[in-house]
Amino acid sequence: MPTSNDFTTNASGQLASAFFPASAPTPFSRADFGADFHWGAACAAYQVEGGWQQQGKGPSVWDDFTRRRGAIRRGEHARVGPDFFHRWPQDLDLARGLGLTDFRFSAAWARVLPAGTGPVNQPGLDFYDRLVDGCLARGLRPWLTVFHWDLPAALQARGGWTNRDVTGWLAEYAQVLARRLGDRVSHWMVLNEPMVFVGAGHLLGIHAPGRRSLGAFLAAAHHATLAQAEGGRALRAALPAAARVGTTFSCSQLTPHRPGNAYDEAATRRADALLNRFFVEPVLGLGYPVAELPPLGWLLARYQRPGDEERLKFDFDFWGVQNYTREVVRFTPWLPLQWATLVSARRRQVPHTEMNWEVYPESIYQMLKKFAAYPNAPRLVLTESGAAFPDHLQAGQVPDVARRAYLQAAIGQVLRARREGVPVDGYFYWSLTDNFEWAEGYGPRFGLIRVDYETQQRTVKDSGRWYRDFLSGQPVPAAAAPRAAVVK
Repeated sequence: MPTSNDFTTNASGQLASAFFPASAPTPFSRADFGADFHWGAACAAYQVEGGWQQQGKGPSVWDDFTRRRGAIRRGEHARVGPDFFHRWPQDLDLARGLGLTDFRFSAAWARVLPAGTGPVNQPGLDFYDRLVDGCLARGLRPWLTVFHWDLPAALQARGGWTNRDVTGWLAEYAQVLARRLGDRVSHWMVLNEPMVFVGAGHLLGIHAPGRRSLGAFLAAAHHATLAQAEGGRALRAALPAAARVGTTFSCSQLTPHRPGNAYDEAATRRADALLNRFFVEPVLGLGYPVAELPPLGWLLARYQRPGDEERLKFDFDFWGVQNYTREVVRFTPWLPLQWATLVSARRRQVPHTEMNWEVYPESIYQMLKKFAAYPNAPRLVLTESGAAFPDHLQAGQVPDVARRAYLQAAIGQVLRARREGVPVDGYFYWSLTDNFEWAEGYGPRFGLIRVDYETQQRTVKDSGRWYRDFLSGQPVPAAAAPRAAVVK
């Protein structure tokens, strides 16, 4: 890991073109997006709250998973983390100081329902009540994600996402939140990135609950697809008519390793069906994209019941598009399910972040266009976009040059799509503060605000200052290469 926030490139102009492709619409300003565009930043309960056993909160699958030896880098956990549970007023003050108009957060299921179902933990629900009021008092519109990966451990003991009953558990939980907070929260998201918590948690075993089973993956995937629709219906039934109900999808622009090669092109289509289309198309009544993955269809049939195809459908008011990078796909004949592998950015020797994700903001534009092209697609919001680069406190400041350049480029790609008629109404940077980055622990830093985890001191980074200046109306000049920016 480098000791500087600077990056070095192995080809002249390589990083500048990665951040700022020729198609980037510069110069631009906030006014180009219109007065009703949503400008925010995001966080998730488990990654920032801490307070893991306080005021009646029950354990989650992540509390259990972080105890496994070797599961998290450096053996870290999120029992305290950035301590948002106690420090949320300070963090909301900082968010407002950046000029944000909106704030996205999630509720911890086990804080509200310690057993996953049944009696409500009133102190836990009261916490979110205060948080919502705190947002509104600062002029921040609250956007609430119902489920952001932290399933109560009590429900995991009953099978978790592999148990079909999870659809009812989630609907019950969603209605508890909606009945208490729905008079003040107008934007709701059912699930955060189902392909990630299903795939990384049930097939690859690198996230909670740490399973490595094709059967568990397929069962969890089908039940999550059902749950996103059932959760949507539960929210709409409990919320005022003016509330907006959405859900979020992870996605990446996919490119064949060898363009024009028939095998890599076919592998890319298969990867696209699994990574970008699997949870989207059933919502629209198109069913699962099994034409590209016949074995997936045969195996899913084990978990589907009569009438499920209709139950998978729901007319969301918006989709949250969450994009960080593109992926390059190579044909791999010995993989029986998808016959494709992703070629890492490090192996391709292209500019990349600490997560080994290629620096490729144009993927935002490409994925917004892709989702908008679906017939009957709802309005879109970029609910996550961000980059983890090493940064350091220097004389009271954090000069995170590469992250600032990424943020500028990402917003430019949203504007590019909007100018071409894509109905995208908001941008949320991930994340407001540094946080617990799941299996990577506290190493990667995504935040606009740096957190010293020993002292809990907050420091607004230069990227956050740039966002503040942009939101205050300062125009973005023509793009230039980030100073001394590079690849590790």
